[in-house]
Amino acid sequence: MTNITAASRFNCEKFSCVSGCLYCTTNSIGAEPNSIGCFQLWIPQELFLSLGLISLVENILVMVAIIKNRNLHSPMYYFICCLAVSDMLVSVSNVVETIVMLLHDHGLLDVQPGMLRHLDNVIDVMICSSVVSSLSFLSTIAADRYITIFYALRYHSIMTTQRAVGIIAAVWLASITSSIFFIVYHTDNAVIVCLVTFFCSSLVFNAVLYLHMFLLAHIHSRSITVNFRKKRRPSTSMKGAITLTILLGVFIVCWGPFFLHLILILICPTSHFCNCFFRNFNLFLILIICNSLIDPLIYAYRSQELRKTLQELLLCSWVFGV
Repeated sequence: MTNITAASRFNCEKFSCVSGCLYCTTNSIGAEPNSIGCFQLWIPQELFLSLGLISLVENILVMVAIIKNRNLHSPMYYFICCLAVSDMLVSVSNVVETIVMLLHDHGLLDVQPGMLRHLDNVIDVMICSSVVSSLSFLSTIAADRYITIFYALRYHSIMTTQRAVGIIAAVWLASITSSIFFIVYHTDNAVIVCLVTFFCSSLVFNAVLYLHMFLLAHIHSRSITVNFRKKRRPSTSMKGAITLTILLGVFIVCWGPFFLHLILILICPTSHFCNCFFRNFNLFLILIICNSLIDPLIYAYRSQELRKTLQELLLCSWVFGV
């Protein structure tokens, strides 16, 4: 899939060069002009590995905390747990890929081209599944908060545990199936169009829901101020909506360059400017990994119950470690 999304670094940096090599960089660090006059940020494999491992540990802790604390056994936290799994897919794929490349660099692993292609496809499926499922669960959480605010009295009858589990299963099935489909037909530009369309559609869907929610919150806040002359704390539902707004904003910042990369492949694949943009793709991969690293920090910062459980887990691990 490297010639479409350049999601994996295998085929470009150390192995047989295909058309996707146009979008990849090398392993050093720094910024120097290349042969066509483009400045290119070089990133070491060790940085990929370090960020991937930190992100992996963080997301595992979030999943364990949600499973451990029965107070967090609600549809919204189930969806957040799935979002952590989506982030973990990026972390795992990055760690595995980087370890293989480092072992190959040091002559400790002889990778056959056939094995490399299979591993590359698996990693691309994981990354595609991550982006599709992340967008889907962000939209699902937005819908969950919307129901909580506008249909508060009926929320528990609408969003039952069984229904939440069904939604989760449907999202994962759709994400994995579509990702495999994208890899199989990676040479078709329709794959890029589908990914970009899904990204934009999800953003519009979330924006509409959030605007409606925050408009209601603003009207409600003004009503309280007029009637009681004092401000109140935002409700739990609005606090959850604010948390998801932050998560969505971070997702857009971290994944935006990747989708811009896809759009430029469609509209100007041979342009000098676009080629310069393509050559910094490893920087976009770092941003994607940073998204997986930042999300758990947002969960912990915004949820006191989750933060408390994470502190207990870290304390227990420290005590047993000593």
